[in-house]
Amino acid sequence: MAKHSLERDAAEVRIFSRDEAKQDAMRHAFANPRVRFYLGDTRDPESIERVVRGTDLIFHAAALKQVPSAEFFPLEAVKTNINGSAKVLRSAIENGVKGVVCLSTDKAVYPIDAMGMTKAPMEKTAQAFAKGLLGFGHNHPPDSIWLRNVFAWLRNSTFHFPQIKNDKLITITEPTMARLLMSLAESVDLVEYAFEHARSGDLFVRKAPASTIEVLAQALIDLFGGPSKEIQQIGPRHREKLYESARGTEERAKAEGLSDYFRVPLDSRPELLGLL
Repeated sequence: MAKHSLERDAAEVRIFSRDEAKQDAMRHAFANPRVRFYLGDTRDPESIERVVRGTDLIFHAAALKQVPSAEFFPLEAVKTNINGSAKVLRSAIENGVKGVVCLSTDKAVYPIDAMGMTKAPMEKTAQAFAKGLLGFGHNHPPDSIWLRNVFAWLRNSTFHFPQIKNDKLITITEPTMARLLMSLAESVDLVEYAFEHARSGDLFVRKAPASTIEVLAQALIDLFGGPSKEIQQIGPRHREKLYESARGTEERAKAEGLSDYFRVPLDSRPELLGLL
């Protein structure tokens, strides 16, 4: 996303995270004066304020994303995925940010694990900000949009790539488990599309193919070649779904089909607010 923004002549790109190792790697990879790095945490309003002040657009992807980690430490997931997101949105209002795109997950649809259960309230929080319910009176809320896009190959959560490239034994969780697929380039395109075309409170989902883990593993083995591989099933991780859905039944009923995406508009009827 940073590379994409620089190619679109962004005046400045600010990278905000608590991961100094990745920031240092990016600093050396970019070596670009238009990229600035801010060390901080979305749980800390003061560190958020430093990076948000003077910002036009925010892509908020900070979260605890690993399903087992959130299962073992659910309160940490609450602090980051729900409370941290609310603090980012509140700072955006206070600083007059034009738009905020939040990254969610298909696991927020009918969630069964702590990660999805904390991402779903993040979506509701974005909705509430879009409706102006959590603003500050005279401050107009920014366009708050969220995406349930799926990053393929994110942090080896599906496969351990050294196994694919080097080892004779490949371990997979459950062969029949199905996952939606999206390339990194397609994910970046979705973020850009949301910034340019979304209305406040929109949910965007990319139309994406699905594959079983077994088919995906074999495709990667064929792609990377190397010695013959043995595939061993080790069973699902804690609270993993066998099948994912990027939209709930109720969302499908009101979704608008676009060329590459589904748009689910915000339900902003005042009688539903009970406050007007």
